[in-house]
Amino acid sequence: MKYHMIDLRSDTVTLPSAAMKRAMCDAPLGDDVYGEDPTVNRLQNEMAELFGKEAGLFVPTGVMSNQLAIKAWTSPGDEVIVEKESHIFNYETAAPSMMSAVQLHPVAGEQGMLASEGVAAAIRPDAYYYPRTALVCIENTHNRMGGTLHPIDAMHSLHAFCRENAIPLHLDGARIWNAHIATGTPFSEYGAAVESISICFSKGLGAPVGSMLLGPQDLITRAHKYRKIYGGGMRQAGMLAAAALHAVEHHLPLLTNDHRRARQFAEALSASSAFRIDRERVQTNMVLLDFSTSDIRATEAQARLHEAGIEIGMGMGDMLRAVFHLDLDDHALDRAITIFTTLFA
Repeated sequence: MKYHMIDLRSDTVTLPSAAMKRAMCDAPLGDDVYGEDPTVNRLQNEMAELFGKEAGLFVPTGVMSNQLAIKAWTSPGDEVIVEKESHIFNYETAAPSMMSAVQLHPVAGEQGMLASEGVAAAIRPDAYYYPRTALVCIENTHNRMGGTLHPIDAMHSLHAFCRENAIPLHLDGARIWNAHIATGTPFSEYGAAVESISICFSKGLGAPVGSMLLGPQDLITRAHKYRKIYGGGMRQAGMLAAAALHAVEHHLPLLTNDHRRARQFAEALSASSAFRIDRERVQTNMVLLDFSTSDIRATEAQARLHEAGIEIGMGMGDMLRAVFHLDLDDHALDRAITIFTTLFA
C-alpha cells in the first residue's frame, strides 16, 4: 500500500473540505472595498460580537492583522514591548520597523507569557531621548513555545497593569481557538482582557485564507485605511469570509481531537532516548521534540523522517515541532508513532 506523507509541519497545511467549498461557492457577494460584501460584513459583525469588541476588519493574513494593530496604535519613533520568542518579533520580517517606523523591545517571558514585572522594567521613562512605550503585545497560544497557554487570570492582571500605565494591550490570538477549547474560557473574556486581538481562520480551523483584527471602532477605522495602503483591500472577499464562517461553525469543536492526538503522540514517544519531550508543554496541538542532548541532530532527524514519510518542521534550537491538525486522523497518528518508534527507538 502506498501511503501519503504525514504532514506535521503546521496546522496551516489543511485543505478546504467539500462542505467548506460549497459554502464558498454559495456565499452572497459584493465589493468589500465599498463595504458591500454581505458575507464579509456578517463575519466581521459576528466575530466582533463573539469577542465582545465594537468592530472587526477581515484581512488576508495574521501578519497583516498584527501589523495593522501596531500601525493603528502607534506613531513613528514609538516602541512596542513584545515577548522575545513571540511571532511578531521572530516571524514577521521586521515589519514594525518597515511599516510603522517603530522598534520592538523584546522581554523574556515564562513559557512565552509576559508578566507585569517584566513589562514594568521595559517601559521607557518620560524623557525626550527615549522612545514612547506605545503598545504591549502578547500571544495565546504561544507558537514558538509549542502551543502553550497564557492563563486568562494572568492576562487580566497584565491588562490591569497596562491600563494603569495608559498602554494598550494587543493579543496575537492566531490560535485563540485552541486556547478556548483547552481551557473553556469564553471568547468574550479573552476580548475583555485586551484592547485589540488578532484572530486567524487558516490554522487549526482549516480555512484556506483569512484573519481578523478586532477592537474599538476608532482603531478599526484607522486600520481599515492602512489595510488599503498595505494592499489588503479585497473585492468579492465573501468567498473567503464564507470559508471562515464555516470553519468557526463546524470545525471549532474538532480542535479537541488535535489536542488529544498531540497528547497521545507525546505519551507514546516520551520514553525515547533520542529526544526529550516536556509533556507539561503539550497543552494544545503541538509537541516539541528536543534533540539537544542526543547524538542525532534535529536536522538529521528531520531528513530521516522525510525519507520515512513524515514532513516535520524545526522548532527553536535543536528541536523538531509536530503540529496536529484537521487533516490528520487517528490512522495518521498511529502511523506517525510507528515511524518515530522505528527510527528513534
